[in-house]
Amino acid sequence: MTRIAAVHGVLAPHEYSQREITGMVARTCLPDGTDRRLLDRLHTGVRVARRSMALPLERYAELGDFGETNDAFIESAVPLGAEAVTGALEAAGLSPRDVDLLMFTSVTGIAAPSVDARLVSRLGLRTDVKRLPVFGLGCVAGAAGLARLHDYLLGRPDDVAVLLSVELCSLTLQRDDPSVANLIASGLFGDGAAAVVACGARRETRGPAVVDTRSRMYPDTEGAMGWDITGSGFRIVLDAGVPDIVRKNLAADVDGFLADHGLAREDITAWVCHPGGPKVLRAVEESLDLPAGALDLTWRSLESVGNLSSSSVLHVLRDTLAERPPPAGTAGLMLAMGPGFCAELVLLRW
Repeated sequence: MTRIAAVHGVLAPHEYSQREITGMVARTCLPDGTDRRLLDRLHTGVRVARRSMALPLERYAELGDFGETNDAFIESAVPLGAEAVTGALEAAGLSPRDVDLLMFTSVTGIAAPSVDARLVSRLGLRTDVKRLPVFGLGCVAGAAGLARLHDYLLGRPDDVAVLLSVELCSLTLQRDDPSVANLIASGLFGDGAAAVVACGARRETRGPAVVDTRSRMYPDTEGAMGWDITGSGFRIVLDAGVPDIVRKNLAADVDGFLADHGLAREDITAWVCHPGGPKVLRAVEESLDLPAGALDLTWRSLESVGNLSSSSVLHVLRDTLAERPPPAGTAGLMLAMGPGFCAELVLLRW
């Protein structure tokens, strides 16, 4: 089976308290003289204490059009991605020249040549490395990306594959937009990156094994989450009904997936869940009837760094491996949700 050799997460270089970021959003997004009590309530309600950002706080009001903002994405994403991949390879005891596939995912900026292409020479990857840039999966891409690495390695069991996620969510802030969706996003999402090194079955590697994966799309939910692409960039689409979609669908999908492997929820010793936000996390806990503390690492990640989109579930995976590794031979479940509306489940064996 595919094995996860290492996970390395990094954060953007500029860290601020939620109070400092809320002040910047008030100055940047609210018309002069607007009562900011709604903004304060929304930013408090997401339960985020601190976040890291790609740019110094004062720079956000100065950004011009989408082109300038996207240039800032590329300028920040390349070094942050390089740091994540380098750290993951070092932790795995591998060199850049060992990498056979580099998959890159982001939903907060675009580049051609893609960010992965810009890393080949910088990191010393082989010139015949396979590259796969992926855009549009959003928050689900951390779990879905690992699942697609597994698919690749099933066919190439001697290979090493790397998933890199870089999400600079702060650069999608829509200035002069006081909508509730924009204000929630401005309080919830942070900037960071993560890299996962996975190895095929014929390579000698320690780490949890990927047993199986499952993808699920929910019909008629395309408008629940995503972006409207406008002249000013990525405008958030965030429907209030997302937690209800989770409550309606997730338990049956998880139970069916586990049952196919002779497992039930009580057999799962680690729940590696994407920190989508308080309402979504409560919907996950309620729909799966999880025991107290099952998502503690996810809640802690949300509070300490915010929702890092596709990078977040990989940060939670890193923390699980480092701090709460389950007993050998037991099962874990990685899960994330994102635009589509969709879910990705990854069954792990420790």
